[in-house]
Amino acid sequence: MIKEDFVEYIQSSIKKNWDIPALSDYEGISYKYSEVGELITKLHYLFSETGIKKGDKISLISNNAANWAVIYLATFTYGAVVVPILSDFKPGDIHHIVDHSDSKLLFSANSIWKNLDIKKMKKLYSVFSVDDFELLSAKGNNNMNDIFREKHPEGLKAEDIKFDIPDKNELAVISYTSGTTGFSKGVMLTHNSLAANIRYARNNMPLNSGDPILSLLTIAHVFGMVFDFLFPFSLGCHITLLTRIPSLPVLTKAYSDIKPRLILLVPLIMEKIYKNKLVPVIKKPVMRVLLSVPGLKNLLYKSINKKISAVFGGQFREVVLGGAAFNRDAETFFTNMKFPFTIGYGMTECAPLISYSSWREHEPESCGKAVDTLEVKIDSEDPVLVTGEIMVRGDNVMQGYYKNPEATGLVLSKDGWLRTGDLGIIDKEGNIYIKGRNKSMILGPSGKNIYPEEIESFINTKFLVLESIIVEREGKLIALMVPDRDKMKSKGIKDEDLKKKFEEYRIKLNKKLPSHVTIAGCEIYNEEFEKTPKKSIKRFKYK
Repeated sequence: MIKEDFVEYIQSSIKKNWDIPALSDYEGISYKYSEVGELITKLHYLFSETGIKKGDKISLISNNAANWAVIYLATFTYGAVVVPILSDFKPGDIHHIVDHSDSKLLFSANSIWKNLDIKKMKKLYSVFSVDDFELLSAKGNNNMNDIFREKHPEGLKAEDIKFDIPDKNELAVISYTSGTTGFSKGVMLTHNSLAANIRYARNNMPLNSGDPILSLLTIAHVFGMVFDFLFPFSLGCHITLLTRIPSLPVLTKAYSDIKPRLILLVPLIMEKIYKNKLVPVIKKPVMRVLLSVPGLKNLLYKSINKKISAVFGGQFREVVLGGAAFNRDAETFFTNMKFPFTIGYGMTECAPLISYSSWREHEPESCGKAVDTLEVKIDSEDPVLVTGEIMVRGDNVMQGYYKNPEATGLVLSKDGWLRTGDLGIIDKEGNIYIKGRNKSMILGPSGKNIYPEEIESFINTKFLVLESIIVEREGKLIALMVPDRDKMKSKGIKDEDLKKKFEEYRIKLNKKLPSHVTIAGCEIYNEEFEKTPKKSIKRFKYK
């Protein structure tokens, strides 16, 4: 177990960087590290007055926001457990997560709270606003400002920041990979697993105190939470959060304004730049000729590199891609022109990092080398040549799934090895190459997890559907549906009407699903899907 401590990282950073900017909403409110320390102290008084004890769960839901980040910091530094909820979950999913996690407090954006029902979250003591910390529910009170003035009449000083340091094995975060009842997996991340990720990033990723960061990733998701928020905060960076998914012009302006020193992205953005901006140019006959001339090719690559760098503010040291596979053609092009990017590999269950190499050491088509707090092995007779399941063990690995020992037992062995569900090989230098997914989970283009079984469970309840599977084609989700011929016959529904009915199902389903899960089309299959002896559909045959 590592000696570094999660809470100590945050406490030390607040003290050391007291007078410099810490957290800002883009074109909105901004807090110095001293102001973050003051708000954390006030929220600790609020928790105490509300009856929250160490180990209690506190749910948190809103779009990216400086206040969200402050509440997050206040929760685990108090000794409570943070339950971050993705803001695009439907009300029913939010009710379920708050209840399943045994949360006693909920902090919600006002715009989300108006669609929630506290009667469906029966374990809650109180609900407060992320927007302004005011009470939203009918019970409870908020007198944290009065208590603060009483206890600190002359204001808060850096030396007053002193948090209790919990045991490293204590639970810090429950991160839900899904909201739907029956599919809930609350990943239990300890203080140690988060500290291990922060420690590695501090030792291997290029950031310093005062560096600007633009947080585009969803910080309720563990990738954005650790690398766009906790890691840079631990160093004293100034983190500016985009409070909503921006249009490309807004994003370009934000990069120009902030000029971040390190950029973390899902591959989708880089792929769009390649597909929409670069491919139309490099496919022109004259450009093909120019790129075939060695001297001219290098000059053209240098020019393109400079223009793309300018899109991201021009001051970054590295772009780190993660959360989904990167298009092979795009990766080759960016590699050839020496664009400073690299590809990491991780999963929520490892908080999240498994492997990474800096852009100068990155091997094409790989996702870097295992971090120094993990062992990695391939479940095959020859890990260099024969693809097998990637397995990991070490400080980063979760405790298990909250209140779900059966699901935990399927992926986590008694001696600590986590089955990732991903297939790959490791070369002799230790670079990991992912060859496929062993699980049915689909990584959407935004980097968020998509679980086909959940969507299929809704589709299969429809009157005319016998069975269905969800597949990904060219980055889009397609529903393959087998019609129930007996029911069609009983209702006098003809083949020519079936497509229309299935399209109606698709439209209605999309209204129920989170925004990052959209069914783009449907196809009719006239024979039942091929199955294993266990009656599981052989999904690989339909991709």
